[in-house]
Amino acid sequence: MTNKQVIEYESLANSNRQFMDELEAAASRVIRGGWYVLGKEVSSFEEEFASYVGTKHCIGVANGLDALTLSLEAFQLPPGSDVLVASNTYIATILAIVRTGHRPVLVEPELGTFNLDPAGLAKAMTPNTRAICVTHLFGKTCRMDAIGEFARRHGLAVMEDCAQSHGARLGQQMTGTFGSAGCFSFYPTKNLGAIGDAGAITTNDDALADRLRHLRNYGSNQKYVNRYVGTNSRLDELQAAMLRVKLRHLDDLTAHKRALADVYFANLPDSVAKPLRRDDEHDVFHIFGIRHPRRDALRAYLLERGVKTEVHYPIAPHRQEAMKGILSGDFPIADELHATELSLPISAGHTVEEIARVAELIREFEGDGVAS
Repeated sequence: MTNKQVIEYESLANSNRQFMDELEAAASRVIRGGWYVLGKEVSSFEEEFASYVGTKHCIGVANGLDALTLSLEAFQLPPGSDVLVASNTYIATILAIVRTGHRPVLVEPELGTFNLDPAGLAKAMTPNTRAICVTHLFGKTCRMDAIGEFARRHGLAVMEDCAQSHGARLGQQMTGTFGSAGCFSFYPTKNLGAIGDAGAITTNDDALADRLRHLRNYGSNQKYVNRYVGTNSRLDELQAAMLRVKLRHLDDLTAHKRALADVYFANLPDSVAKPLRRDDEHDVFHIFGIRHPRRDALRAYLLERGVKTEVHYPIAPHRQEAMKGILSGDFPIADELHATELSLPISAGHTVEEIARVAELIREFEGDGVAS
């Protein structure tokens, strides 16, 4: 095939092209202004993002992992507490638990949604359990109604990993508002993506917000006065300015991605396990993850025809070398998801025609009966 159409999994340059004039103007404003750390761009973004999400506070930090780690630290849990977390989450969620001196306890996800199954929480509880860390994977909200009720009944803190769920809702409530803290990554590939690393924490807890503002800045909220043993994890002015631009367009981007998802839902064959949709969940499709028993063969078939895909994620957390001696046990649902998931192109830079082409090729694959 000499003139095959190449469909990238994602081209950040292409996705950001539509915002280029605004991004360049924002960067120029910051550079010319001469204030580069914890200035007006950060405070303005924090106000705007808190308003968008629906919380009292937003605290900008350097990245999503820091958002998770600092939040757990600010919870002031007893040392060595057990924290319930999905067995198929991205490793960052578990790293934050480990790095704050606590023990991750894995809970299997729902097969259809990739999200933590509330029905598994009771089985995973221990006398030492003090918190639940939920990850809203792929742009779908976890069932925070059931999870929140369980947490209240057992007196557990709740931290939300919202790295993939900017703007996702359960009913009319947005992720980042259900727990004590909502932890966001603005890594460039996210629906709300910076031009580099960036993150934030949302909360309605005044005392927690105050601790977090100290912790991100050497434990200080007043120059040379250190109240806590903190760190350096500050959202910088340039990234805040970029995020302010893109936040204004986030709802339009979400609408575009939902429209692309509709093309997949309408055109993918029934033999492909598509994301589960529920009427009370507003999915934002950071990732469009399908499941297929011959995932690797399907991925190779698409690549041969110019379509690039990703796998989220190829290795389950309990099988990572870094987790030896930390995570143990059998997690067959996580294993199945990691063995069968395939992420299809769906970004701000993709067109309806490109997505229809991807679906067409998958139908051809199924019709060809390609062996694994």
